[in-house]
Order: sequence, then structure tokens, then C-alpha cells
Amino acid sequence: MSTTTDENATALKEIQPLEEATVRFCGDSGDGMQLAGTQFSNTSALAGNDIATFPDFPAEIRAPRGTLAGVSGFQIHFASHDIFTPGETVDALVAMNPAALKTNLGDLKRNGVLIINSDAFDKKSLGQAGYENNPIGDDSLSGFQVFAVPMTSMTRGAVDGLDLSVKEADRCRNFFAMGLVFWLYGRSMEPTLRFIDAKFSKLPAIAEANRRAIKAGYHFGETTDAFRSSYKVEKAKLPAGTYRNMTGNQALAWGLMSAAKLSGKKLFLGSYPITPASDILHELSKYKNFDVLTFQAEDEIAAVCAAIGAAYGGEMALTTTSGPGMALKGEAMGLAMMLELPLVIVDVQRGGPSTGLPTKTEQADLLQAMFGRNGESPIPVIAACSPADCFDVAIEAWRIATRFMTPIIILTDGYIANGSEPWRIPKVDDLPKIEIKHPGPRNEDDPPFMAYKRDEKLARPWAIPGTPGLMHRVGGLEKQDGTGNVSYDPQNHHHMVKTRAQKVANIADFVPEQELMGAESGKVLVLSWGGTYGSCRTAVARLQAQGKAVSHAHLRYLNPFPKNLGAILSSFEQVLIPELNLGQLRMLIRDKYLVDAIGLNKVQGKPFTTTEIADKIESLLG
Repeated sequence: MSTTTDENATALKEIQPLEEATVRFCGDSGDGMQLAGTQFSNTSALAGNDIATFPDFPAEIRAPRGTLAGVSGFQIHFASHDIFTPGETVDALVAMNPAALKTNLGDLKRNGVLIINSDAFDKKSLGQAGYENNPIGDDSLSGFQVFAVPMTSMTRGAVDGLDLSVKEADRCRNFFAMGLVFWLYGRSMEPTLRFIDAKFSKLPAIAEANRRAIKAGYHFGETTDAFRSSYKVEKAKLPAGTYRNMTGNQALAWGLMSAAKLSGKKLFLGSYPITPASDILHELSKYKNFDVLTFQAEDEIAAVCAAIGAAYGGEMALTTTSGPGMALKGEAMGLAMMLELPLVIVDVQRGGPSTGLPTKTEQADLLQAMFGRNGESPIPVIAACSPADCFDVAIEAWRIATRFMTPIIILTDGYIANGSEPWRIPKVDDLPKIEIKHPGPRNEDDPPFMAYKRDEKLARPWAIPGTPGLMHRVGGLEKQDGTGNVSYDPQNHHHMVKTRAQKVANIADFVPEQELMGAESGKVLVLSWGGTYGSCRTAVARLQAQGKAVSHAHLRYLNPFPKNLGAILSSFEQVLIPELNLGQLRMLIRDKYLVDAIGLNKVQGKPFTTTEIADKIESLLG
């Protein structure tokens, strides 16, 4: 539809109150959709809304312009109440070209707001997207509120006189789109204007162009006759405190730094860049002033081996990767388990196998984390459930690793890592200290140091190299119980294998019992882990509000399981396990508890929707 301008239109426009809304920006991977979404998210968080985001971008660094494979998107769900997902269907869709429209239109609600950059709908671009006719001119979009805005030409007009090339001017289109959506949902431009000033401080012409573009989009929404109303989402009633919008990778990095401080250790990261884990390396590299040392190794094996060296040296050791890197690190992880040194291994899962879907989410590394090493090589595994939860999981992982002298695996996924939500900044005094005791120097008259003499939790002492009297042997060969000397004795090997396994099993007595949302018994229990938390919790809450007999348990501790999990499972007629894999947790649950769990499985590179889970629950209840 065409648009016109009217200076008096603003006074006539209605502001409609909403409890929540979901917006998606989509366009070419070079159109700045991730920046637009991030700025809208930050502004919504500053406005006091609860938010959840879902960035979605292609694996190619720069896919061919205008192609379906090159579409990049960013979805933001913001609300005046607690939310746990980035939304299912979209209330407002911004499509910067035909390919973006083609790949995203199916997620837009009927009668939803559709904002199109009409300048991009030329014959070539329509053909690339598979359109025979221009959808703006036919009735294929009749079920939506369509606003065809010539964003490219209006942006060029806004930046006229700044002596920019056409290419430079067109790069400002995302700010025009941003400004229009800011007006549509009553967002302030001030935070983004401050961002522009800081980001482009050395490029004054570019900064001014982006300022003009965002203001042009905002004022276009104010003055055009096309938009008859705008929307307002009130502040959410969140617990009192200071909040910051955080991605999962950022929250994990901050949690790891906090864990190091709480234990009085320096933090060493040995890492090799890999999507979607690289941002942890990027974030930690900013904080040398907090005794953080980051080492970008030549490969995954060197990265984890360097981290093992840091652990042997008595500092907090960390390595980060994704599924392919976990495969390469497997032998060294077995070495760390054999040495019985504390080491945090972060696996930000992505679509596999092999290179797979590098920028898409999946939960298919659980069995790899459990068993992906030679021999009997038990390592504890815990998983984050949301971006903000990554902070707490990082601290908990280091607490377990140091108390039990073991490597530990943290599982997150691309959905958690790249998504964001408000995180309440904790008070430092409220974070419990992580007490670590190293054995002190020994005199010649003292008995020999026993490097593998265990305490009540079967943890061995963490001896710092160079401490007088604590010389001992370490390595990958089997240890003699107590001394740590090399031993090939069959009975000793059997004893040591069982002892290491029992040490990991003992963690179940150290961690909290499993919590349950809903009745302690009933017809259906939804058992979830990792990034499925938000969809499962929302689906269960929706059905509980309808009086349905369903409860929800979300697992953080995957090896070992919480000690009361078996009792919980046996209290329900049916157990449903939604996973973004083909049933890996279901396999473990069936094996350990002999429960005939039912799977809901999806491997499409996308998270579950709430409706998918609710529909499956209702089919079981029915």
C-alpha cells in the first residue's frame, strides 16, 4: 500500500496497550539486522520490559545478496510480565528484501504488522527469492497489515549532503527501520543515539548519517497516515535490583570470572575459535585487569592441553568449544580425568554432525559429553537453561570441579549463547566463596606426600608445583592408589576405575535435589534440560492454568542426576522428554531408571515452540 505524510496525523493516532509483543527484523546478512535487533533489545530492557531474544543468521560469512540462504534475522519478545521464550509467532515483521519476506512470512500472525522495504522489490530480487509476481501488488499479503515503505530512497534522502557514497548511505537503512519500529512500540531513541556517538566517534559523517536515518524512520512513523496507531508495553514487575541485558556467552564469561575471584584464582582460558563459542573468548579477552589470561591456540588439542597445564599449575583452567572441538579434545579430557585436576570444559552445542549447521542450535552433544572418551572416563556434566542462568552455572561448575578434583563439562547451545535476557546483577557479598585448600610445605621428617590419598568425597589433594616436599608423579598411565605412582596391577586398576566413578557419583550428595513445578504426582511429567526450559515451562504453565494434570522438572545436573530424580519419575504415569536431538536424555533415563519415557524430538536447527510442546502434552493427557 502507498504511504503519505500529514503533519497533524500524530495527534490523531491511538496508542494501544499490550501485555507483550514479538518483533522480528530480517534482511540480508549485510543489512545490519543483528545490530537492529540488539539495539531494540537493549532499549526494551532499559524501558523495564522482560525480554527474550533469538538471533538467527546464516553460516556463510557473506552469502550472495538477495538469496534465501543469505537471510539474517533477529527476534525480540518483550513483555510486562515474566517471559521465558523469544516468542512463537511474530506480531511485527520487518522485511528488508523479498528473500527475507519469503523465508519469514510464515511466522507472522494473521493481521500482524508487516513493514516492507518496497525499494528492494525489483525484478532481480523478486526472481532470486522465487517470486513470479511482486507480492506488494497482489492479494497474497491480504491477511496482514502491510506497510510498504521506500526505506532505501528515504534513507538516501535523509543523509543527503553528507558526501557519502550510495553504498555508505544504504548501510544506514537498518537505522531507518529501527527508528520506525522504535516509534511503533514507544521506544526511546536516546540509548541508540548514545550508541551511535560511541561506536562511530572517529567517523563523524557516518555517525551523523545514522543519527539522521534513525530519526527519519521514527518521524516517518509519527507523521504518516499509513500508521493509525502505535503500541505500548508497560514495565515488567521484576524483582528489585540492577539489571543488564546479557547474552548467554557473555553471562557465562562473567560467571567464570566471578568463580575465579570467589576462589582466589587467576583465570586461564585455552581456546580455539569456533562458532558459536567464540564470543566467550572475545569477552574474556577484555578483562586482563581481572587476572584473566586468554590464549588463542593453534588448534583445539593445544587449547585444552594448555588449560590442563594451567590446572596443574594451580589456577582456574577453562577451555571452550562446540561439538567438533569436543571430538578433538576427547583424549586430553581423558587425561585431565586421569590426572584428577579441576578443569572447566564449555561446549556450546550447534547443529551437527561434522561441520553441520554452525549457526543453528541443537542439543545433540549430550552422549558425547557423557561417553566421548576412551575407557571408563566419567566426567560430571551440567547444563544451563537460559542466558542469565549461564552465570550461575559457571560458578557451580567450578565449585564442583574444585571440591571433587575433576574436570567438568558445561553444556549450553547456540540458542542460549546468542540469545539475551535481563540479568539481575548480584551483590558480590551474596555470592558464596569457593574454598580451596592446597597442601602446604612438608619437612624432611614428615611422611612422604601421597598425591592420590583421598578425602571423604574421594577427592585427592591439589598440590601446587614447586611446593617443598610435595614432589609427585602425574601422567596418563594408571596410578597406584594413594601414591600416584605408575601401576599395572590388575586389581589396582579395577579399584581405581571404580573409585573415579564413585567420586563422580558422590556429586549427587553435594548438589541440590531436583525441584518440581506442579504436583508431586500425576498423569504427565515433562522432563527437560538445556535450552528447552523456556518452551517447556511456558507450555506447562499454560496447561496448569487450565487445570490439566501436568508437572515440569528441568534438569541442571546431567551426570550424576539428582538423587531424588528416580522417585519423581516413578510418581507419574507418563514422562515426556522434549529434546533437540533424537532422544539422548531419553536413552539415559530409560537405562538408569527403567522408565518408558516418551520423546518429543526435533533437529531442525530451531528451538521448540510452546505450542509444539503443549500439543504433545495434551495428546498424552487425552
